Amino acid sequence: MDILNRLETYAKVLSQEPMRKHTTYHIGGNVDYYIYPNDILALMNVVDLLKEQQIPFHVLGRGSNVLFGDEPYHGAIINLDKTFNDYYIEENGKVTVQAGCSIINLAVETAKRGLSGLEFASGIPGSVGGALFMNAGAYKSDMSAVVTEVCVYKDNSIVWLSKEQLEFAYRHSIFQKQRDWVILACRMQLKPANVYEIQALIESRRQRRIASQPLDKPCAGSVFRNPKQMPAWKIIDEMGYRGYQIGGARISDKHSNFIVNENDQATAHDVMALIEMIKTQAKKEFDIDLITEVEQLNWKK
Repeated sequence: MDILNRLETYAKVLSQEPMRKHTTYHIGGNVDYYIYPNDILALMNVVDLLKEQQIPFHVLGRGSNVLFGDEPYHGAIINLDKTFNDYYIEENGKVTVQAGCSIINLAVETAKRGLSGLEFASGIPGSVGGALFMNAGAYKSDMSAVVTEVCVYKDNSIVWLSKEQLEFAYRHSIFQKQRDWVILACRMQLKPANVYEIQALIESRRQRRIASQPLDKPCAGSVFRNPKQMPAWKIIDEMGYRGYQIGGARISDKHSNFIVNENDQATAHDVMALIEMIKTQAKKEFDIDLITEVEQLNWKK
């Protein structure tokens, strides 16, 4: 059997799939194999098979924090959104959720049950797994504030890692240096609160996002992490780059820490050119080393 047939034993596989269909930037070259594993057993076999054939792979959530290169990716993308998206919510606030579940959907469902803690995540358009990988956050909270354990497939074993083992920090987790680990699920502890107050807070923040972020254009959220000296958007503004455009990529007029795909014509290299321009100038003018929040995949080192 060839590799495609073997993979199809365990998963739905799209061959030569354009990654622009799977990222919120609408950017990315073709990938050899885009894989939706059938279940946990199938996932384990898929990972083993890819390693056996020495095929590089990444596990991708909803593509909301990713800049995928323009060139073909001769490897595999494993996506858990379709088959690893169950969640279980107990009355005492204990939540168990699979990695492919939408973090927004989970925030909405826990709010309906009068459980507080995920209000910060109600506007993050990614999966639980992606949020864990980045320790995603907003409004002075993040995943580390609610997560108690994470279930991981690593070294041919399924293990639960405690919060203390996850090395959570600002937009950081242990998974960023353990790229061959696969996040499967996590447990969270939320707190009972008034349903209407939780939902009112979520709605007020939704209105703030609509007013302040370019949600009507393809983008990947905030491009840079905020340095200690000042917010990234303020640095970009003071350098006069708000609205600056290279090719089809534009620094948003609405929020300058967002780079948008103007008219769906941008390439990854257009976006990267803006990123490098901003980083170089920030170092020159403010002696600040800006760090990208957006993950860069399929780029030659």
